[in-house]
Amino acid sequence: MPKTRAQKQEIVSGIANQFRGMKAAVFTSVAGYTMEDADKLRAKGREVGVKSFVAKKTLLERALKEAGIEVDISGLEGSILTSVGSSDEVSGAKLIASFLKERKDSPMQMVGGILEGKLMDARSVATLSKLPSKKELLGQLVGTLNAPVSGFVNVLAGNLRGLVTVLGAIKDQKTA
Repeated sequence: MPKTRAQKQEIVSGIANQFRGMKAAVFTSVAGYTMEDADKLRAKGREVGVKSFVAKKTLLERALKEAGIEVDISGLEGSILTSVGSSDEVSGAKLIASFLKERKDSPMQMVGGILEGKLMDARSVATLSKLPSKKELLGQLVGTLNAPVSGFVNVLAGNLRGLVTVLGAIKDQKTA
């Protein structure tokens, strides 16, 4: 049964709200996409703050326009699975890349994305998926900031270890 104009407007408004709060979005062709795949993708997406949905391109275009994002997605082929990441810029791309990697024989493929209000091609989205996430970058930063302090503590502990070793040798020499 076809959707009414009011139902379509409700869908467009919901998608536009997701686009307003997004850091990045990834578009994937849905050839070979099953309901089992949809359930698995949604479950993984909930863990990393990514929402995935399938919508017609015309509804996506209206939602993008309503959200104030001026990109032309009419060049994307086929039906489109949209994954919207709201936690960080790479979460959606990483989710889809790992999902597609698990399904090597599937005809699904990334066809584009949106980052900072600009349309990206599939190659750019693939590159984005290889970048470390925000949590990984923060962990690296903490490790880098902690390294000089750890080194300093090890140097001070080394001097004490040396003193204890010398005192132990003197004790052994006097008792012998």
